[in-house]
Amino acid sequence: MDAPTTTSADNGTSGGGGDWFTPRNKPTTPDNDSGTPDGRRPAVIRPVGRQTADPETPADGAGAPAASTAGSASTGVPDQERASRESPDAIPGPTSTAPPFASAAPPPAEPRVPAQRPASVSPPGSAASAPAAEASPDAVLIRRAMAEVTPVADKVTSYFYALLFVRYPDLRPLFPAAMDTQRDRLLRALLTAAEHIDNTDVLVDYLRNLGRGHRKYGTRAEHYPAVGECLIGALSKYAAGVWDEEMEAAWVRTYTTISQIMIDAAAADELRSPAWWYAEIVTHDLRTPDVAVVTVRPDQPYPFLAGQYTSLETPWWPRIWRHYSFASAPRSDGLLSFHVKAVPAGWVSNALVHRARPGDIVRLGPPAGSMTVDHTTDSGLLCLGGGTGIAPIKALVEDVAEHGERRPVEVFYGARTDHDLYDIDTMLRLQQSHPWLSVRAIIDQLAHQQLPDAVRAYGPWNEYDAYLSGPPGMIRNGVDALRDIGIPSERIRHDSVEELVAAGP
Repeated sequence: MDAPTTTSADNGTSGGGGDWFTPRNKPTTPDNDSGTPDGRRPAVIRPVGRQTADPETPADGAGAPAASTAGSASTGVPDQERASRESPDAIPGPTSTAPPFASAAPPPAEPRVPAQRPASVSPPGSAASAPAAEASPDAVLIRRAMAEVTPVADKVTSYFYALLFVRYPDLRPLFPAAMDTQRDRLLRALLTAAEHIDNTDVLVDYLRNLGRGHRKYGTRAEHYPAVGECLIGALSKYAAGVWDEEMEAAWVRTYTTISQIMIDAAAADELRSPAWWYAEIVTHDLRTPDVAVVTVRPDQPYPFLAGQYTSLETPWWPRIWRHYSFASAPRSDGLLSFHVKAVPAGWVSNALVHRARPGDIVRLGPPAGSMTVDHTTDSGLLCLGGGTGIAPIKALVEDVAEHGERRPVEVFYGARTDHDLYDIDTMLRLQQSHPWLSVRAIIDQLAHQQLPDAVRAYGPWNEYDAYLSGPPGMIRNGVDALRDIGIPSERIRHDSVEELVAAGP
């Protein structure tokens, strides 16, 4: 899961007037300015009572920076704009009375493309990822604070950003001008990580991806102490009824662990890949009035796995990144394709569908996601793709074909109307080429049932690995339906529903 929270650095290639690219001319990749100074250890957080002019307490979010009223509706399909991410100098000021930051050991070297992850490892925020063991003392304190602030999460978020931008105005340019679809992502990611502090395997994987992904936003190690200070400032205000020195110390230790994992992951990633890739649009195929298949050519090799996704920034909306799944397995020509549906008030999606043309330049973040095929087994694949969620399903089918396997693959392609089956011809051609592949179109208006329910009529599926891609509601219903018909939870793969819900247009 990627939870983009900051945005591309205003380093001459993004931000400002939005002219970081030259239309229809491939730019030269700039030097990466997110380098890592020697010794990657976070500075201490200032105490909550720092003597600085703080913002007025927002009653209902009014104290946060001005936000646009643009809508933030999103279908949540992974390729329809989801939301995967240096030693800091010590910031002047009094030191905290809380215990010093705990050091997190640097992670071992990792492969450039994230390794395949078992389906049983759920993203943070999902029920399956809740730690079963008895909670640690710090986790107990963290969750006690979380219980206090959850009912007033909007106020906490607004106050957090108000603190951040008043105390550190130099960080404001890292965020988009309109904060309405962005402002809760940073806090959501931090609180999600803190809540799962005892679930080490899931937490570390989540944070490493987050740290790698945040390189493209211009995030540097010295930003982490400022964020931590304002996070604790907001929490201490809205959890005042339970807040004490012991709880603050637990949050300092927790945030230190979180930030150090992210810092180290970003530093390790810097040694083997750029912070972003430029990519030129080479074809733009408008399949329906609101769905386009966009194919791009990266300026340098872009390694990824079928079933993964990336984040994408357009020249028309600088500092706004949205997530799209790869619509094919890795290709020999290096081209990447995405299925994009223009959604209401969708800034990036509407630009890609209605404004982008061949020759335009976009930027790509690193690949992310674990909805990949396990080629160490010969289990069948049961794939549910709703709307443009068929894009990563198509990539998985191609991946199986390229590995020369003859394992059964069953694809259920869901749509509201037959008009929405924009890629059915491609899927049927794949079916004709591969006898192990079966494709079934499920049209809501004709079948009078949802895609997950239609799957119940076929099977049995208990020996299959299941893959789901589509709107959050479809994924939730699909997971429930698949469990009901006997597929174990550890064999059901999908990207984080929480991330889909948090994504803006």
